[in-house]
Amino acid sequence: MINIVLFGPPGSGKGTQAKFLEEKFNLKQLSTGDMFRFNLKNQTELGKLAQSYMDQGHLVPDEVTTNMLRDELKKHTGYSGFIFDGYPRTTTQAESLDVILKEDLGQEVKICLSLKVDDEVLVGRLLERGKESGRADDANEEVIRERIVEYYKKTDEVAEHYKAQGKYAEVNGVGEIAEITANLSAEIEKFV
Repeated sequence: MINIVLFGPPGSGKGTQAKFLEEKFNLKQLSTGDMFRFNLKNQTELGKLAQSYMDQGHLVPDEVTTNMLRDELKKHTGYSGFIFDGYPRTTTQAESLDVILKEDLGQEVKICLSLKVDDEVLVGRLLERGKESGRADDANEEVIRERIVEYYKKTDEVAEHYKAQGKYAEVNGVGEIAEITANLSAEIEKFV
């Protein structure tokens, strides 16, 4: 199986690339955001627990997010692996993912891919996306810059986790979409 952690700051094209990688390698993208929305909307036990923390203005503990992920992995069979999007965000989550994959699937993360894009390019892309989509979080340059800073704060420690395992690669996220996909695929194929 090919299990990939996909990193990319807001506006890096991560969602677009994940779709191409899903098709090419028969993978299932697991997005933390999608998992949260499903559990909250459907009032699952984990969704109610997460909501109780959010209602108090607290971050949802790693354990709750990890349990959502574990449940999600059980739902999807018949794929050649997974693309983890938005998880792990901390070293604790990365270590939990290692354990879950080993215990539940007898697998491991093969590679952590990070799309690299200059901050000014990201800001430009997001402002343009904000005009097209009407998303408030993509319309304010100050908010965009804060999101980018927050992204790097959260992912730096996780990148170090995978670098220490020899499972980390950076790919230029600027250029033609097909070229970026080819570069990501070449990195994945080194581990297949």
